[in-house]
Amino acid sequence: MRKRALFVSAGLIAGLLPFASAATAAGADDSASVVTDAAVYPVKGGDTARVTVSLTTAGGAPTARPVTVAYATSGGSAAPKEDYTPVSGTVTFPAGTASGASRTVAVPTRAAHGERTARTVPLKLDVTGARAPEQSPRVVVGAQNMPYLDSRLPIKDRVSDLLSRMSLADKVGQMTQAERSAIKNPADITSYRLGSLLSGGGSVPTPNTPKAWADMINGFQDQALATPLQIPMLYGVDAVHGHNNLVGATVQPHNIGLGATRDPALVERTGEVTAAETRATGVPWDFAPCVCVGRDERWGRTYETFGEDPALVVSMETIVQGLQGPADGSQLARRDRVLATAKHYVGDGGTEYGSSTNGTYTLDQGITKVTRKQLEDIHLPPYQEAVRRGIGTVMPSYSSMQITDEDNTPVKMHADGDLINGTLKHDMGFDGFVISDYAAIDQISPDYAADVRISVNAGVDMVMVPNKYQEFESALTGQVNAGTVSEDRIDDAVTRILTEKFKLGLFEHPYADTSGAGDIGSAAHRAVARQAAAESQVLLKNGTDGHAVLPLKKSQKVYVAGSNADDIGNQVGGWTISWQGSSGNITKGTTILQGMRQAAPNAEIDYSKDASAPTDGYDVGVVVVGETPYAEGKGDVGNGNDLALSPADKAAVDRVCGAMKCAVLIVAGRPQLIGDQLGEIDALVASWLPGTEGEGVADVLYGTRPFTGRLPLTWPKSQDQLPINVGDASYDPQYPFGWGLTTGAAPVHGGAATLKALRALAAAADHLHSAKAGGALVGQARQLVQQKVGQHITAAVAKPFAEADHLLLTGHYRDAIGKLTQAYQAA
Repeated sequence: MRKRALFVSAGLIAGLLPFASAATAAGADDSASVVTDAAVYPVKGGDTARVTVSLTTAGGAPTARPVTVAYATSGGSAAPKEDYTPVSGTVTFPAGTASGASRTVAVPTRAAHGERTARTVPLKLDVTGARAPEQSPRVVVGAQNMPYLDSRLPIKDRVSDLLSRMSLADKVGQMTQAERSAIKNPADITSYRLGSLLSGGGSVPTPNTPKAWADMINGFQDQALATPLQIPMLYGVDAVHGHNNLVGATVQPHNIGLGATRDPALVERTGEVTAAETRATGVPWDFAPCVCVGRDERWGRTYETFGEDPALVVSMETIVQGLQGPADGSQLARRDRVLATAKHYVGDGGTEYGSSTNGTYTLDQGITKVTRKQLEDIHLPPYQEAVRRGIGTVMPSYSSMQITDEDNTPVKMHADGDLINGTLKHDMGFDGFVISDYAAIDQISPDYAADVRISVNAGVDMVMVPNKYQEFESALTGQVNAGTVSEDRIDDAVTRILTEKFKLGLFEHPYADTSGAGDIGSAAHRAVARQAAAESQVLLKNGTDGHAVLPLKKSQKVYVAGSNADDIGNQVGGWTISWQGSSGNITKGTTILQGMRQAAPNAEIDYSKDASAPTDGYDVGVVVVGETPYAEGKGDVGNGNDLALSPADKAAVDRVCGAMKCAVLIVAGRPQLIGDQLGEIDALVASWLPGTEGEGVADVLYGTRPFTGRLPLTWPKSQDQLPINVGDASYDPQYPFGWGLTTGAAPVHGGAATLKALRALAAAADHLHSAKAGGALVGQARQLVQQKVGQHITAAVAKPFAEADHLLLTGHYRDAIGKLTQAYQAA
């Protein structure tokens, strides 16, 4: 079993395992408390449980009075002499004993000769002279000799055996997920047989360290293992761009930046880093990736998408292998893998503006209105790919779906059995389990019991309750007893859940394996995030008439300004440390300004956030502007947000770009409207939300790496154009989907004849299905077109240019160059 820390460690301090003293015994020293190192002691039958009883005092002073602790095993489900050897006695702490002193009470247990469920042995403590523990510790004599415990058996057989032994209460518990902060009494995990817990955004232990996370989760797992069948608890978090709830973790660029990299292999590596750092804190389940297709930049979750084209999203789903390993789940038990979640099924990125049903939100949790063909062409392909890649769980969306050629009214996705049971599970063959979003079933109707019945029957297998777990379990049990939810449906849900728990190896290793904790935030992990940040940068404009501003020279004197140049909180965005994120120095990392100073240590680089410092005497200016953090519908345009730069940022751009050659970096989760200032901006970079590694941005600014990123979204000219997407009949953006200049290659010479030759070569790449060769040929053609177009991007140029990138993503290289030829001719 795992080593135990004193129970006054992080888990206790966070108020998660409140077994320290609550009542003061008569004549007790008010400053002294007796604590145990855990609440529950699961041991294998035949082993000895060792309960550490410790004395602590306020301020750490020696105790003023003697303290005695009488102990005795008594009660519980275990049988004395059959399951354990009864013990009793007294431990004494004399007056003057140092705070932290401890004594050990040993409770021998006995092995079973036949099958036996886990049984509990309470160890009652009677304290004199100090405050006593609020609850007595329990020894759990482990379940033994049952087939589901035999790791040599196939998982299917283990699940079948375990399911046959489970009561309805056991099964309902497995379908229940509670927020950890809702657990006021940790013993509820045992009593309600809770199958899963989560930390929502910003729900963290105190202190927010890897050890505190592991201690907290291990304490919860102790409670789960106090149940008769000892089914481990499964803990989940939203690690959407790294283990982003943890201070000091490696924070990757948000998905929108990863989509800009067009580098599936690198995206897989970012998933590997996220999985390793998350699992090292005891968390085996990640509510990521978001494989939604973002069709409207006004949506507050745009940065969680890989882009607007389903083909781009599909290409980025290598991240599933980074998180989980091979599609067969054979590596899920490893200490550097996590169970992944494809979300939010389906159409959450396609909701209509103004359709949200949640307060002041405008798009998030709204209604997606599409034809059946649009659904199948745009929103379903990423889920088909996720299932092909072996995704373990799928999360439905808060939003509603209305298939306009089939439905008269919209249907909440958590209630849509046709799309969950039918399309996802039956048609796609998804064999993992469906987890609801946070309290999402509550939005189905005003009747909670009906919400439970409808969602479970629609195919939701586990419900993220997250707070009223008692009410949920009562409601679901009542529905089963009433016959409105069948036992077969319950068994199907629980089978799916147990299968993933067995794949994760939780029955053999339920506790946190922290051996990888030393790698959290390591140089090697940050190097991956740095590369991702660099490759995510999209160079939209770079001087005129052949006079490039970027890359910068290390000999140049640089004036840096803007709200996002030196703010790690703004740079990482929402879903970082807290749900909404926040500005300021919220976690360990390197800002863009710091990265620039590291890249050019001998250069004179001065910073004036608002550009109020004198601007004379500089060779070039770098203005880093953009958004402040937000998450979900709180970031919807129209909900206190727009796509315009703040007045302060606009003023900084005007002042710097009016005084010198300038490069403007937009650090934001979506395009910002800069058309009115574009004429004075010499170089423009879409930096997205690059994460904690600002050196990656500096790498491309100074030419250590070339700019190679391409737009994952269409960059609009005005908000009136939205939504605007590749493939639209009318398409006249500021910059088209797929646009991105490079600083790493020599100019491509030639014209129409060169494009014709490239197209002929691309036909061979098509025939050979050579993505490498085809991509290189299309890349040359794209560069040739961008050289001719410059900044004169008309609708006649933009439409075929964007469509060429879609064709590239789908492996049609000859046709892609054909579209680029059209753009070239229109320029």
